[in-house]
Amino acid sequence: MNQTLSHNQASYQQQLNNKVSQYKKLMADAGIKLPDLDIYESAPYGFRMRAEFRVWHEDGKAHYAMNKPGEKRPYIIQDFPIGSTLINQLMPKIMAVVNANPSLSRKLFSMEYLTTTTNEALITLIYHRPLDEQWQQTANQLQTQFNIKVIGRSRKQKVVLSDDFVTEKMRVNNREYSYQQVEASFTQPNAQVNQKMLTWASDCLSASTGDLVELYCGNGNFTAVLAQYFDKVLATEISKVSVNSATINFAANSIDNVSIARLSSEEFTQALNRQRAFRRLTDIDLDSYNFSTIFVDPPRAGLDAGTEKLVTEMDNILYISCNPSTLAANLVEISKTHEIVATALFDQFPWTEHIESGVYLKRRQS
Repeated sequence: MNQTLSHNQASYQQQLNNKVSQYKKLMADAGIKLPDLDIYESAPYGFRMRAEFRVWHEDGKAHYAMNKPGEKRPYIIQDFPIGSTLINQLMPKIMAVVNANPSLSRKLFSMEYLTTTTNEALITLIYHRPLDEQWQQTANQLQTQFNIKVIGRSRKQKVVLSDDFVTEKMRVNNREYSYQQVEASFTQPNAQVNQKMLTWASDCLSASTGDLVELYCGNGNFTAVLAQYFDKVLATEISKVSVNSATINFAANSIDNVSIARLSSEEFTQALNRQRAFRRLTDIDLDSYNFSTIFVDPPRAGLDAGTEKLVTEMDNILYISCNPSTLAANLVEISKTHEIVATALFDQFPWTEHIESGVYLKRRQS
């Protein structure tokens, strides 16, 4: 067993080293000079707090299954080593109950698990048929038996038996933060590394002054931690579900200096440049803000040209990226006016090619 663990750790370290080398080369090829790169590794296994499984029916039984890209027939799986301890504990128990109850197994084609470090679990069962009272009664028994939350979905139907969210806890610099995480909305999948990301971001901005603007705030994951360092925060997010969660999370963490606007980054840029007025900003006075810092955590496409120009108008820029290629392209322009003072690589997704990174920049002195 010890030999296996040592081998797995060595394999993990090698794949992480490869990511670091790839990241550094990509930045060097783009002409980006990086300061020392802080590396935040993950646990090799048990790190993923959510998972989606196909359900494959064979020999009269339902099985968890996954597909390889380009292959139609799935592979039946018994466990999920990269998943959280709770996911792996629940998987066989839930499937045993499903197979013992035709009302749960019939035309079930997918299962989604959402878990937390505080041992909450929400499981969504997705069907190719309408869900009736018999299903709801059996699903309620399943929910009670394992002290979990259960949701049923089918075409144009969503049945929530108790809640459609779990509550996660994160500890950052000796303060605990509470987060509502809603089913089918985005949450950071690797809780351990997310906590490291929050701590790094907090350390970068701990001496800040003025006001913060944050684009792509999601459920307020970063906002809740960073708000303490600023007089006021204006956060933007396009998803209604995420905006609602962020509002709940700010209240849960006693944060009262954040206003949130349901705008895309492009729309916010237009609003800030007075190119266009938005009714969604009716209650927000943009002129009352003294923005010193901008925080961005964009999708894989990176920053569009307008947002790229907007960030260069701020003294301080904190950029979290899930795509080093688009980050490098953005940094080519941003580095003309700003200097990179801190960089980090966060291994959110071990055993994959995905690289999550952070860059903190300050305006160059004339």
